[in-house]
This record gives sequence, C-alpha cells and structure tokens, in this order.
Amino acid sequence: MTPRSQARLAPVPSGRVDRPRAERAARELIEALGGDLDDEGLRDTPRRVAAAFAELLEPEPFDMTTFANDEGYDELVVVRDIPFHSLCMHHLLPFHGTAAVAYIPDERIIGLSKLARVMEMFARDLQVQERLTTQVAGWLQEQLRPKGVGVVIEAEHMCMSLRGVQKQGARTVTSALHGLVREDLRTREEFLALAGSARR
Repeated sequence: MTPRSQARLAPVPSGRVDRPRAERAARELIEALGGDLDDEGLRDTPRRVAAAFAELLEPEPFDMTTFANDEGYDELVVVRDIPFHSLCMHHLLPFHGTAAVAYIPDERIIGLSKLARVMEMFARDLQVQERLTTQVAGWLQEQLRPKGVGVVIEAEHMCMSLRGVQKQGARTVTSALHGLVREDLRTREEFLALAGSARR
C-alpha cells in the first residue's frame, strides 16, 4: 500500500478543530455577509458556529471489536439504512443519506454496530461522496481482512439542491467493492440487490 493510500484510509483525527480560530473566522464571515454582531440574535452565533462545525467534523473514537469466526460463517453480513451526514468539501454545505455496508467474514467477525461507526468516522470530515465510499470500504478491507467488502451510499447534496441547478430530491449513488463482493458475480448481485432494497 502506498503512503498516499494509507493517508486516504486514515480516520479523521479527533479534536482537530481549532475552536477559537473557527469562532474568529465565523465573526469575520458574518460581518462580510452583512450581519450585525451587535444584534442580539447574532451576538453568540460565532461561538455556536464553531461548536457546530466541531461537532460535525470530530468523530467519537471507538474500538473495533472483533470476534473469532468459530462457526465458519462465509456469507454476506449486511447493515443497511445507516443514516449519515457529512460536509461537502467544495461548498461547506451538508450532504446526507443512507449507507449499506457489508462484508464476508474470514477468520474474524466484527460487532455489527461498528459497521455504522466506521461510516460515521469517515463522514465527519470535509468530504466528497466518492472518497467517503472508498474510505469506508478500504478501511474495513485493511483492518478486518475479510473475504470481501461492499459499500453503497445514497445521498442528497445541499450544494446541488439549494444552489446551482437547485434540483431538490436528486440523489447520488456510489459504490465500492472489494474481494469476492467485486469478483464473484453471484455475490456482487446479491449485495447490490440487498443494498438496493433499502431504497425501494
């Protein structure tokens, strides 16, 4: 694995937001947008903005709990309809939707809630959906070493629905597949059918 791909799969560092600096920047932005910071409604907004961005960009750390696959389970494990939200790195506007995350166990199985935790870990970043999808799949492949991984994300982007073309309700779907989920046609079709059934 190249240094670049290692960096791509690295989780977002916790506590990375410089809140005092973010608050100062929010004050500058509000004034640049014509806001009056002496107005009672805006007086505490810079602090709130800094706190909100810190909440959106700092995932909670977690331990990747795994267990021995004593039963030799070798079929798909799918957690779908995982809600998430993230921030578009191009416009700092939210995008949100649902994800389906799956893997085929090898020697270890993972606690089911951790599949949602991995999704949240990478979503709390300045993101594009394509990178988010590959990060989740790549991290699970690297950390768990399963026989295969599949991730499908469907999201609505506020930078597309509130500005620009203003197409409300338009959804973007991305996928990333590794191992047997990519290479075995039957497994790939099964995963995509299960992931797609969450949207019907």
